[in-house]
Amino acid sequence: MRRARLAVWVGLVGLIAALNYAARFSGGGTSTSSRNEVYSYSTFAGGAVLYAVWLGVVLLIAVDRFGLLALRPPKSWRTAAGLALAVIVGIYAWEAVVSALPLPQSPGKEQGLTPTHWEPQHAAAFALNVVLFALIAPVVEELTFRGVGQSLLRFLGRWPSIVLVGVAFGLAHGLVEALLVLVPFGMALAWLRDRTSSTVPGMVVHGLFNGIALAAAVLT
Repeated sequence: MRRARLAVWVGLVGLIAALNYAARFSGGGTSTSSRNEVYSYSTFAGGAVLYAVWLGVVLLIAVDRFGLLALRPPKSWRTAAGLALAVIVGIYAWEAVVSALPLPQSPGKEQGLTPTHWEPQHAAAFALNVVLFALIAPVVEELTFRGVGQSLLRFLGRWPSIVLVGVAFGLAHGLVEALLVLVPFGMALAWLRDRTSSTVPGMVVHGLFNGIALAAAVLT
């Protein structure tokens, strides 16, 4: 049964990665119009449906064994807060290092979600998309990778599972330059999940990371 669950999880992650890489290399997500999709209600509607289907598959994988999701309070909230802060500081420090590299494109801009400028007339749609990318997406992605994925890969050992989850998380985004940030970020979140035995701290860190990126894009 574990093998069947793992096979479905690998298939899900592979499908998401394939679709995102297809969009990446066909030019999707790199134009000015795509960057301003965060000002569109349709972006929220489409994303909400996508994540609902995605979550449904994850819940089917974990059916009758919801402990695989690790959706429980951490052992210690104080310890979890300290570890989460360490992850945040570490990933921003690493992002600063990567941003100094002579890459073809900035990893922070490659995904094409950060808007080019603030448009107050679209504030309501933007707020909905902040909910999508800073709340819904982190919850679903953490349950997918640090929840079900890390639980199913744990038989390989603690560190192999952390590394593989980080790599899978990075590849699922369908990006190239951004892998230099996404893979370490995924590994750091997997380490946080391992230390706290919970996906909740990772959801908070992931949500803050996405939310800050969107806020910084419209404020600078």
